[in-house]
This record gives sequence, structure tokens and C-alpha cells, in this order.
Amino acid sequence: MEIKDYIQENEGRFLDELFSLLRIPSISSQSEHKEDMVRCAERWRELILAAGADKCEIFPTDGNPIVYAEKIVDPNAKTVLVYGHYDVMPVDPVELWDTEPFEPVIKDGKIWGRGADDDKGQSFMHAKAFEYLVKTNRLKCNVKFMLEGEEEIGSTQLYPFCDKHSEMLKCDVILVSDTSMIASDTPSITAGLRGLCNMIVKVTGPDRDLHSGIFGGAVANPINVLCDLVSGLIDDKGRVTIPGFYDDVVVLSAEERELIAKTPFDEDGYKKGLEVDELFGEDGYSTIERTGIRPNLGVCGIEGGYTGEGFKTVLPSTATANISMRLVANQDSHKIAELFKKHFENVAPKYVKVEVIPCHGGEAYRCGMDVPAYKAAEKAYIDVYGKRPIPTYSGGSIPIVAHFEKSLGVKSILCGFGLGEDNIHSPNESYKIEHFRKGIEVISRFYHHFSE
Repeated sequence: MEIKDYIQENEGRFLDELFSLLRIPSISSQSEHKEDMVRCAERWRELILAAGADKCEIFPTDGNPIVYAEKIVDPNAKTVLVYGHYDVMPVDPVELWDTEPFEPVIKDGKIWGRGADDDKGQSFMHAKAFEYLVKTNRLKCNVKFMLEGEEEIGSTQLYPFCDKHSEMLKCDVILVSDTSMIASDTPSITAGLRGLCNMIVKVTGPDRDLHSGIFGGAVANPINVLCDLVSGLIDDKGRVTIPGFYDDVVVLSAEERELIAKTPFDEDGYKKGLEVDELFGEDGYSTIERTGIRPNLGVCGIEGGYTGEGFKTVLPSTATANISMRLVANQDSHKIAELFKKHFENVAPKYVKVEVIPCHGGEAYRCGMDVPAYKAAEKAYIDVYGKRPIPTYSGGSIPIVAHFEKSLGVKSILCGFGLGEDNIHSPNESYKIEHFRKGIEVISRFYHHFSE
């Protein structure tokens, strides 16, 4: 039976099984969902075993459990490790959802619900492609699955897990579907991910909140100072002003930039969709380059003073900002954190005290197009879409992917089928059923080409 026929014959069951995962509110960032994380891991175990795995084990950790499964068809055959995550983002603000976040529905050709795309829906495609290959006796590779429950909060437990179980996880390539494609009619493979370095900065002035009339003009306002400090981190050319920030940045060749330039991109439509009149970024680079191959810095949140109902004339004691830096190949998140801390402390005026707190980070990742597994994936897309996928460089980060290469010594192939319209991390997350089907097809074809 061909893959299209298998999907058509079993699609109702596929969706029922996926919905059983989507109904579990596995929000890793909220402690009240601890039991839901375990339930979701257990449900994954049931589904992977039913799909044909020889064994599947749930590994407890100091955080959320990790699901590991495998099917060994031949010890001498190539081995593919499938990575995915079963945790999801919070649903707030829930009032902006048009459907219940954890009661998935199908409408307008899409699956609606939290995790429909990121990453339960995309991970589930791998289980169903695997099932098809097992049931039709077409699986020529060994397959291992590793599903974690902490990707949305930094994958803290997965780093030591990979290092400790490197022999168990030994493979020839890691296959990941946790990214997007350019458009429904324009397939793409994510050839690179940006790294991440998050910092919290706190500016303190007086030892308590003060009356803004009595003390204003004599005592520095921490919010004013913080705004000056963070605005000075980017110059009018869109470049980060931290000394040494760009020292290790990999500069792509003219040929690579020409390839990126072929990516279909409607800048006017992009602006219209965001309801902005103009774009801003580093001079000398296109919008696609700015979000994929160049690093940047932004303020993700700022807090201080009174923000409740009405008005309170207060000169606040403290102000805090969350700073996020997206990094590119060769930039080290720990080094960048140190450079940031040193710079921020150096430029802070003496009439305030500053505290710089490093948060979680991760390294950037690049996969060369000459990697055999990349070529196998490319052929699989051509089989299904009839056209060569465009290599893209994602502005997002999956920090654990860079660690896979460091710990396990293999490349990851990022075959994502999501779209920007899927609203991952936002209300009304969705995933096109057409992409769900084609994802299963591409993945099954990847095994065929990779085993050759």
C-alpha cells in the first residue's frame, strides 16, 4: 500500500490519536500541570508502542519525564533519531481563543488547539510515518524516538540526559519537525537556527518608592535611567553597541546570500500583515537576512513603578527589563552574556545601582547542504512537492539542537511543516491538515532515500 492510501484509510484514527495528546494540558512552565506532563509522556509511550516500536521507556528526571523508544531492524543499518517535545506554551490570554485551547476541533481545513503545530502535531507525523513503514515492511533504518517535556522552558533536563545516555542515543542523524516552511506551495528545509542569550537587568535608585513631586528632579528615576541604558544598546544603524558582540559572527559568502535572496518574500505584505509602516533592522541586510543570519538584541519586557488602574505619582525604587539576544553561528552564549554584563555595568551612571542576571541561553546551529541526510530530505520533498526545497535560516532558536551535535556528534535535519499563520505560542494555534498529511509523506520518503 502506498503512503497516500495508508493516510487516507487511517486518517480518522490518526486524528483521534493526535487529539488524545492535544487534550492534555502539558504546560511545562506552570507547576500545576506537573501531573499532566506525566500523563502526556505515558500517552506518547502507548502510541509509539502501538506504531511498532520494540520498546519504549519513560525516564524520570528532576523535571519532566523523557520518553525514549526504539526499533532496531538491523544493527548494521543506519539509525535515525527522531526528536520532538510534548510540552506546550501557556494559553493566556484565554479570552482571545475562538475555541477551547485543549479541546481540539477541525474547521477550515485546520486542526485548532494548543500544540496542534508546536510540537505535538508535527512530532506525531513522525510516529505515523514510522507506523506506515513498519506495517508495510518498508523500514530499512533503525529508528529511535526521544520526546521531552521541557523544550519551552529551556530543555534543562535533556542536556545531561544526552550526555549520560550518548551510547543509547547513538545514531547517524537526528530528524526534527519543530520549525516552519515558507508557504504551502514553497517547501523549505531549515538549514540554520539562531542561538539565544537572555538577561535580566535591574536598576535601583532610592531604597523605596518616593513622591514624584517632592523628590522628582533631585533623585534619578530608575525607569528613565533603564530606558536610556537599553535604548543605547542599539544604534541608529540597527547594530548592537556592545563591544566584541560581532567578533565571532560567521559572515556568509556572496553565493549563500544570493541563495537566500531567492526566497519568496513580499515585504509590502509582510508590513501590512503586521500593521507597520516601515521596517527597521541592521543596515546592509534584507529582512530575511536580519531574522536568520544576523544577530540582534531586543527588550522583551520592562517593569517598574505603578501600572494599576488610575494614576499614582510615584518615583519608583526599581525598574527591570528582560533582554533577549538572538545569536548566530560561532557566537558563544556564555561569552555574549559576559560581554553584555561588563558593558551594561560600565555604562550605568553612578546615581543608580545595576544588577545583571544571566538567564537561559543556547547556541546557534547550521547544517550544510552537502550533508547526506540533507540531500535525502531534499529528495523526499521533491518526491512529494515536485520541487526542490529552499534552505532557510530561522530566526527562532531550538538550543538543544546545537547540543545534539556537540554531545552525540551528528547533524540534525530540520524538516518543519508549520506556517507563520499557525499562531504558535499565541491564541488560536492551528495546523493545516494538508501539511499534516504531506509531512507524513515526506518523512516516509526520507527514510527511503536515507537508507539507500
